[in-house]
Amino acid sequence: MNKLVALFLLVFLASCSEYQKALKNEDVAVKYPMAEKKYEAGKYNKAIRLFEQIAPSYRGKPQAEKMFYMYSQSLYKTKQYYLAGYQFESFASAYPKSEKIEEAAYLGAFCYAQLSPIYSLDQTDTYKAIDKLQAFIDNYPNSEYFPQANTLAKDLREKLEKKAFEIAKQYNTIRDYKAAIIVLENFISDYPGTPYKEDALYYKFDSAYHLAINSVEYKMKERIEIAKEAYDKLIKFNSETKYKKEADEMLSRLNNDLTQFSK
Repeated sequence: MNKLVALFLLVFLASCSEYQKALKNEDVAVKYPMAEKKYEAGKYNKAIRLFEQIAPSYRGKPQAEKMFYMYSQSLYKTKQYYLAGYQFESFASAYPKSEKIEEAAYLGAFCYAQLSPIYSLDQTDTYKAIDKLQAFIDNYPNSEYFPQANTLAKDLREKLEKKAFEIAKQYNTIRDYKAAIIVLENFISDYPGTPYKEDALYYKFDSAYHLAINSVEYKMKERIEIAKEAYDKLIKFNSETKYKKEADEMLSRLNNDLTQFSK
């Protein structure tokens, strides 16, 4: 057993020594086979260090296509999505006739999708990812990656939709009811099939309700009528809405306040 351990250590140390020598060697012909060896062994971080060293020298060479593909994949496998996305995109641009072009185009878009943050943060990367995915979908409608790309794009659009709803709802939360009514109505118009429509209709009604009952007298009647219209739209959308109890109580208050104008 001790002999086996000693043999393993010798092989391991020799391998490490070869890798370190390749890193320090100025000859790219020495670095490339070691980078490929580490890549094939799944030692992606070590492969990346070598690919970074030889990439500038390999541009335009016959081996460049394979090298840049392995480099891109190594970055992808180590979840360095920003760099991987850039490298896959560069690969697709530089080698449009490559047999790996479709895969590279998809993985490049996929990497940008992985950079998309939670909905509450800035969504610049989400918009960029959607553009990349849509470009892939348009260019490769028969691709094996087409379903995945569609699903990713759908998920990202839903994230933007959720952010838009939360922003609109926030106006209600901070009691800027005039703005809330406008922004929620715009949200409903922009996203007619949204799963947040019932919520948006309720918060629009809630905003119109509070604006009405807190109005100066000469504006109250008109605003009560507007609030009642918002209630009707909510009930028309879903007569058994989860907000029905609260909505009916608010409607009762509106109707009661409205009676003073009919006397």
